[in-house]
Amino acid sequence: MAARTECLHRPRDPVAFDCVKLIFVRAGSALLFSEFGERSIKVGDVVLLAANTLCGAEPEEWLTVTTLYLDRDYVIDQVFWQYAAILTDRLEAKDFIAARYAEPAQLLRLGEDRVGYLMPWLDELGQLSLDGPPPERFYRMQALLFAILDVVSPFVSTTTVRQSPTQRRSAPPSPSALRRCAPLRAEARTAANLMSMQPARRWTLGELAEAVHLSPSQLGRIFVDAYGATPMSYLTTLRAEHLARLLRETDLPVEVAMGAVGWRSRGHAARLFRQRVGLTPARYRQLSRQSNTS
Repeated sequence: MAARTECLHRPRDPVAFDCVKLIFVRAGSALLFSEFGERSIKVGDVVLLAANTLCGAEPEEWLTVTTLYLDRDYVIDQVFWQYAAILTDRLEAKDFIAARYAEPAQLLRLGEDRVGYLMPWLDELGQLSLDGPPPERFYRMQALLFAILDVVSPFVSTTTVRQSPTQRRSAPPSPSALRRCAPLRAEARTAANLMSMQPARRWTLGELAEAVHLSPSQLGRIFVDAYGATPMSYLTTLRAEHLARLLRETDLPVEVAMGAVGWRSRGHAARLFRQRVGLTPARYRQLSRQSNTS
């Protein structure tokens, strides 16, 4: 995350950012152009923009704003944990966000007093993120962000999202926090350890269940309770993590690395890896090497 304050005196052409933006109007006024059309903004207003949403402005003399930039993956993680009781993984969280926050551009009328109350927190966030978020102040930055979002979120327009049949089947019978903080069943832990030690093996649910002396349905149920995912989904994540390490740390051809983690089909492997990591294996290797040489 990052916070930046700027004063605009000239029109700004519509531009889109690959992140979520919250724009807090501190002083002045302007005409804003975005998905909601043309709207007038003034002190006390907050503009919420989804990633890749065009927005331009024409100040009426001048406009001072503080913009909060939030990485998309970071936002997805927050929503995933906020609704962990009904979401099985972060991929589902992406679809949930698209459905619940269906308006990519929103104008929130918080009022001058309420936005003024947020300014010290925004200023501190801006100072902390000036040279990049320092790891040692990570929790302070999170605390400031959550305090800001606590004030802003009641003004955000949302759409009711119905639970899909998949969500209803996977939802725990008790609150998520209680389920996930309970001691792990030994059988679930053993099954997870077996897959961790041999991620390339062609495991089946039946083999794992036999190894821990449970029926496949019993193992599936206690594994979801323990790890929030089915055994096969957990195995896919292990393979993606192992493949990512091979792509970072070795010069193995991509297809050979895929076979080394247990994936025989390149197309199938690329799809599963992208679901877990957000990038194709080739693109992941390219970016990891660029970061190592920079």
